[in-house]
Formats: sequence, C-alpha cells, structure tokens
Amino acid sequence: MRESTAPNHRPTTGTLCTISGGILWGFSGTCGQYLFMNYGIDARLLTTIRMVGAGLILLLVGFLRERENMTGIWKTPKDARRLILFAVCGLMFCQFSYMQAISYSNSGTATTLQYLGPVLIMIITCFRAGKLPNKREVIAILLALLGTFLLATHGDVGNMVLTREGLMWGLLSAVAVSLYTMLPVELMRKWGSIPVVGYAMLIGGLVLGLGGRVWNFRLSLDLPGTAALAAIVLFGTVIAFTMYLYGVKEIGPVKGSMLSSTEPVSATFFMVVWLHSSFGLMDLAGFLCIMTTVFLLALEKEPGKA
Repeated sequence: MRESTAPNHRPTTGTLCTISGGILWGFSGTCGQYLFMNYGIDARLLTTIRMVGAGLILLLVGFLRERENMTGIWKTPKDARRLILFAVCGLMFCQFSYMQAISYSNSGTATTLQYLGPVLIMIITCFRAGKLPNKREVIAILLALLGTFLLATHGDVGNMVLTREGLMWGLLSAVAVSLYTMLPVELMRKWGSIPVVGYAMLIGGLVLGLGGRVWNFRLSLDLPGTAALAAIVLFGTVIAFTMYLYGVKEIGPVKGSMLSSTEPVSATFFMVVWLHSSFGLMDLAGFLCIMTTVFLLALEKEPGKA
C-alpha cells in the first residue's frame, strides 16, 4: 500500500530521526576526512562507492518489505521524473559537493559553508507562503550559523583559510542542501523513505561514477580504511539519510534542516575522540549555540507561526 499523502502528526519521532541523522552524518564526515588524510582517496570515487553501496542495500530492503511501492513509483511518470531530478540535482549534488569541499579544505569549514543551506530553505519556504520568518525561526537560524562558525573558526575569521576550490564547493554544497531537503518531501509522503532514497542513491551514484570515470582511480585500503568506508556507506548514508528524510517528511524541510545542525557537533565529538583534535571554549560555545537551536525548533509546533 502507498503511504498516505496527508500530513503526518508525529513531531517527536520526526525530531528524533532528524537529530539522529545529523549525528550520523557528523560521524560520516569524520570518516571521510580520515580517508582523505590517510589514503588520498578521490572524492568522486568515495562518493560513488558510498551512494551505489547504500542504494543497493536500501533497494534490497525495499523489495523485501514494500515491493508495491518499489515498482509503483516508476508507473507514475511525474513521480519518476521527480525521483531522477532528486537523485541527480539533490542527493548526488549534495554528496559530491560536500566531499569535494572537505577534500579542498577541512570538515569544519565545509560544514560551516554547507549550513548556509537552511537559510536558503527558510527564504524559499517563506516566499512560497508569503510570510516573514517568525522571531523564533530567525533566532534559530542565527544561532545555527553562529554555532557552526564558532566550531569551524573559533571566532577568528583568519583561521578559516580557504582555497578557491574549497570556497566554491562549500557554497555549492549549501545550494545542494536546500535542493535535496525540499525535492523529495512529496515523493516520500506518497511512496515512503526506502524506495525514494534507495533509487536516488543508486541513480545518483551511477551517474557520478560514469561521469567521473571512477574506474581510472586506484583504491588501496587496509583494514581500518575499509572499516571507515563501510561505516560511511552503512551508518553515514543508509541509516542517516533514511532517518533524516523521514524526519523531514514528518516535521517539514525548515525544521528538518535546522535540527540536523547536530552534524557539526557530532563531527567535533568524533574528531576529538578519534582524530585527537582539541576542544576549547569556542568549541563549547558553538556546541551550546547549536543545541539551543535544536531546542527552539523542537518546541515550535508549526513553522511560520508565532
């Protein structure tokens, strides 16, 4: 059976899923930087493996659990076109641009630039509704931006040294965030999370792999490298994207994108524990800003209302 197209009313579940997705993304970003630092893997190859591997796993699960939705989505031409658009312009664009930004800069800087995405989503959402953001939404956006800025730069703009490529890919990743957050909402309400994310992962990965000619890159990983890659595919992609996009379906793109700002907090935590990065007062300030954002949006019942 198809999922109902009517809005759902499970804000607590949606909130928890979105926050969990952000945490797993942070872990995945740390794994990605680990691979870039220690194995010199190309971002195109890493993103292709990530998406194709995750897509195959999700499609297998989908055909075992909801075969009707897995085949039905292709029988509606409008939905099929929207799925392909999401796969290439949303999911693939987001995954590749973010990994490229990390490879040319670092995970903290890339995450900071990526979190301009919620601002774009807020502007688009308010424009569509013909409304201005309410006070709580404005404060939440400012706190999220401030928090990610403090985590990445410790309050000193001079510490964020960007190459031209790093800046370009970081800004593109912000645009990609707004696209992949908003594009699949109606599809997921109609067909469910697994069919949409599974097909989008596989399609996006294949398009990137063919376009990027990833067969020209060598991949040589030892056991720790293989474990990091597997963690990116399973935890940072299959589980994280499914939980996040399910959360967006339940609570909307604005809240979903903002609640996922737990990603830089998670990335910082795993970098401290695993990669032995320092964690000072500015890091704590950034953490508190982002967690305050989470609470503000979790308490708000409906975006756009005071």
